[in-house]
Amino acid sequence: MSPETEILGCNEVQGKPYPVALASHEDVVKDHILFLNTLRSFHNSLGSKFMVPVIGGKGLNLHVLYVEVTKRGGYDKVVTEKKWREISSVFDFSAKATSSSYALRKHYFTLLHRYELVYFFRLQGSILAQTASYSFQAIGTIDEKFDCGYLVSIKVGEETLNGVLYHPSCPVGNSVLTPRPCNTIISYTQQLNQTGRRRQRRTGDPGRPKPNRSGYNFFFAERHSHLKSLYPNREREFTKMIGESWNKLSSDERMIYQSYGVQDKERYQRELKEYRERLKIEQSHHLTRAL
Repeated sequence: MSPETEILGCNEVQGKPYPVALASHEDVVKDHILFLNTLRSFHNSLGSKFMVPVIGGKGLNLHVLYVEVTKRGGYDKVVTEKKWREISSVFDFSAKATSSSYALRKHYFTLLHRYELVYFFRLQGSILAQTASYSFQAIGTIDEKFDCGYLVSIKVGEETLNGVLYHPSCPVGNSVLTPRPCNTIISYTQQLNQTGRRRQRRTGDPGRPKPNRSGYNFFFAERHSHLKSLYPNREREFTKMIGESWNKLSSDERMIYQSYGVQDKERYQRELKEYRERLKIEQSHHLTRAL
């Protein structure tokens, strides 16, 4: 379905002026105390939350992270050149800290990206919506529905963006799903196997839990939605294109999707166990009535 709808953001920082830099980039690089003070002041000025994240049981050294990213040209260049694994090697993460490259990228974007724009690039002016984490108002379409929300396309200026709108507090496994920069979902109306072909949903008992999906299934659904908006007349080529994209992922990037597959498998096993227990109880009741 694709009804036209108005999509509203909710972050209040859009439109506010960037805070004025209280020190030079060179000074905050040399002095970690000055860095932390200016960073905390920066977030206070914007009214945004500031808390040192924890990775592998240890507080993340935001000063080292900022220095390592900016000396490589800043966030956008690090993303383009895929330098996050290289940066993660600087930190002494424990073996428990899986997907550390992804975690560094996420925390940097949340806590340091705007700070970088002001202190490293000396940016001035008003804050604009740059990703789904910022607020904006736009007209878009709902392309598809899935269990926890909608796949949407919106037009901002001359650019068409694709993303996900989640229902609040949508449960996934034992946790609550919250929006992420990396939106890995599976379509509500179809299931996809490893080749990308659609599988017919099993008929029969509607109470039986839906089979689990692999990490590749989640990746396929995300990429398929993106490619469909870019190349609506080349859908027959999508399977090959997505397979090539999957093969090019780094081990850390692939692990993100595989973790969703593991969570979904745990969800399926838990729901299947509950389903079978319900069947035993219902069968026991039927036998009691028959006697």
